[in-house]
Amino acid sequence: MQIGRLGKYYFRRLQRLKGDPIALAGGFAIGVFIGFTPTMPLHTVAIIIATLATRTSTIAGILSSWVVCNPLTYFPIYYFSLVIGNAVTPYHLNWVKIKTTLDLLLTSESISQSMKLVMGLGCETIVVMLVGGIILALPFTIMSFYLSLKFFITVKQKRAQKQILN
Repeated sequence: MQIGRLGKYYFRRLQRLKGDPIALAGGFAIGVFIGFTPTMPLHTVAIIIATLATRTSTIAGILSSWVVCNPLTYFPIYYFSLVIGNAVTPYHLNWVKIKTTLDLLLTSESISQSMKLVMGLGCETIVVMLVGGIILALPFTIMSFYLSLKFFITVKQKRAQKQILN
């Protein structure tokens, strides 16, 4: 599938979401935040829990996570999480270990196998990657909330105008 066509597909899916623009934008931001954190085998579960807890849109969260964390962005997200995590924590990891584990995660056949791989990394690795991922995710999350809020408000206004004209 072509990248441009896939982008249009996700854009249309977001346009068709119905609901309160704040709830949709909140779900979108949660999906971006979790998509930027290096918790790949748990993205969907974490998004469902977070969106239910905050009463925001689960579908918007899952869609935005797929847009943010995909085969084109896995490696940059994990790499920058590693660099930032190494800079702000007392631990130091090398990229080879993370890349090898990421390659294994991408080919794992079950979530239990993925979890075993993640748990085998060790506490220092998990701390470095999570801290780096959270710091990396924060500016994108804030920006995505406000941009998606504007987007969803515009979509809602266009729908209202269309209904008035019909």
